[in-house]
Amino acid sequence: MEKFSFTTRLLHWTITAFLLIQIPLAWYMIDLPLGPDKFAKYALHKSFGTVLFTLAVARLIWAIISNRPQLPPDTKRYEKILAKATQGLLYLLIIIMPISGWVMSSAANVPVTVFGVLALPNLVEPNEQLMEIMKNVHEMQSIALLSLVILHFVAGLKHHFLDRDNVLHSMLPMVKKR
Repeated sequence: MEKFSFTTRLLHWTITAFLLIQIPLAWYMIDLPLGPDKFAKYALHKSFGTVLFTLAVARLIWAIISNRPQLPPDTKRYEKILAKATQGLLYLLIIIMPISGWVMSSAANVPVTVFGVLALPNLVEPNEQLMEIMKNVHEMQSIALLSLVILHFVAGLKHHFLDRDNVLHSMLPMVKKR
């Protein structure tokens, strides 16, 4: 299997790095007592979410306009379907999660400011019921996203250690084919 393009790998690993920060940050900030530290962590979470949204949209556009390597010819049909479904759901969640968070913040009448520089407009009027709904939606999305990230990671390991193909190598930076 050929390597993914430099742009694809850069976007993939940058998104991965932000997710590896975002997920633990979310779990940590939820349990903080109300105060300046909690507000600062939420502001950082919103900023990272906005960056993730932008990167995911760029990654999706790049995936549409660029050529991507094909899976090895001996890949089973169900594995190809599962790979496409997982990738599609990952894109979907990484794009809609920041939107659901933004709606939640807007409904709570809490501004979203990107790194203290760019204030985003509220998407909806303040509405406590909508805020609670979006809070639950955002939480369920995070569970789904984490599950898919784990599945994606395990699939990469399966390709490397069991199938012994070059699928994992095709996405790793600076690693040569077997």
